[in-house]
Amino acid sequence: MAASLFAEVLIADQLSRNLISKALPRGMQISHFSVLNLLAHMNEERTPAELAAAFHVTRGAMTNTLSRLEWAGHVHIRPDWDDARRKLVAISPAGRAARDAAIAAFMPLIADVVRDIGPERVRATLPVLRELRLRLEGDPNG
Repeated sequence: MAASLFAEVLIADQLSRNLISKALPRGMQISHFSVLNLLAHMNEERTPAELAAAFHVTRGAMTNTLSRLEWAGHVHIRPDWDDARRKLVAISPAGRAARDAAIAAFMPLIADVVRDIGPERVRATLPVLRELRLRLEGDPNG
C-alpha cells in the first residue's frame, strides 16, 4: 500500500507540474511562480535563507532563482540594514502582476480537474495529503 501511495503521489506531482508549466507565462518556471506566490501571500520581506528553508532547497538553488526573478524585475533584493551580512527579498509590483497572470493562466485547468473529480472527494482527500506532507517535513504534530 505504501509503494502504491507514493507512486500515485509522485505521478500526480509530475503530471500537475507539467500541466502548470505549460500554462505559465513565457519564461516563468514553477520555482519562480512558487517564490512569487509565497512572497505575495506573506506580503513581507524574507531572507534568501528563509526562502530556501521554506522550499526545502539549498541556498545556492534559491540564490539562482532569486537572481532570475530580480533580473526579470519580479523581486527587489536589498541589504538588511540591521545585519549587513543578510539580504531581504520582497515581491515587486511587476512580480505580483506576473504571479497573478500565472494564476489566471493555470487556475481554470486545476478547477476543471477538481470539478471532474468532484469537490466533495477532493475536500475529503486534503486532510490525508496534508498529514502526509507534515510527516514528510518532519513535523512531530503531523
